[in-house]
Amino acid sequence: MTSGNPDQATWSAVDDYFAKYMPTSDSLLEAALTASAAARLPEINVTPSQGKFLMLLAQMQGARRILEIGTLGGYSTIWLARALPPGGHLVTLEADANHARIARANIARAGLTRLVELRLGRALDTLPMLVGEQQKPFDFIFIDADKVNNPEYFDWSLKLSHRGTVIIIDNVVRNGKVVDEHNPDMSVQGVQRLNKMIANEPRVTATAVQTVGSKGYDGFILALVIQDV
Repeated sequence: MTSGNPDQATWSAVDDYFAKYMPTSDSLLEAALTASAAARLPEINVTPSQGKFLMLLAQMQGARRILEIGTLGGYSTIWLARALPPGGHLVTLEADANHARIARANIARAGLTRLVELRLGRALDTLPMLVGEQQKPFDFIFIDADKVNNPEYFDWSLKLSHRGTVIIIDNVVRNGKVVDEHNPDMSVQGVQRLNKMIANEPRVTATAVQTVGSKGYDGFILALVIQDV
C-alpha cells in the first residue's frame, strides 16, 4: 500500500478513520444491516458514510417529501427518513417482496413507519401510479435500483419533481466501465443512456462525482431541476 497508488485497503481504512470522528452508524442502522445479511439480501446497500451524506443533502435542501427508487433492506431509507422534519413523508419503491418484508421490519425497528410509505411492485409500474395520483412533487429523489432502467426512472422522476428538486442517481461509474461505449453490460449501457438523456435535458443541471471507499470505486450523479416540469 503506497501513498501514490491507493488501493482498496487504503479506501476502507480511510472510511474507518473518518467514522471515528464523524459517526456514521448506530444500533438501529447496524440492526438493519444485520437483518438484511441474515436474510441474504444482496450486499449492495449504500455505505454508512454515503447514507449519512444522503441524509445531510436532504436536510440541507429542507426536503419534506422524498422519493426513493429501490428500497432493498431499507438501510438508505432509514438515513433519508431521518432527514425529514415533522410532518415529512418518504415514498420508497421496491420490486422484491422479500426485500420489502425485511425493509418494513427494519423501518419499524427504527421507529420510522409513520414517515415511510413502502410500495411493492416494479418501479416502472408504481411510478406512473404516483403521477396518476397527482401527489405533491417530491423535493429529493434517490434512484438506486436496476441500472438498465435508469433513463426511465429519471424520466418519471422529472414528472414527479418541481423547480429545486434534487435527484441523486447512484452507481454510475461502474468501476470505470462507463467510459467504454462498446461495453456489453446492460447496466453500463443503462448509465450511458441516462448520461445522454441528461445532456439533452434543459430542465436540469447536473454533475457526476467519482467515489472510492469500503465498497470500491464508483460514483453518483447529482442533478438539480432548474425549470418547472
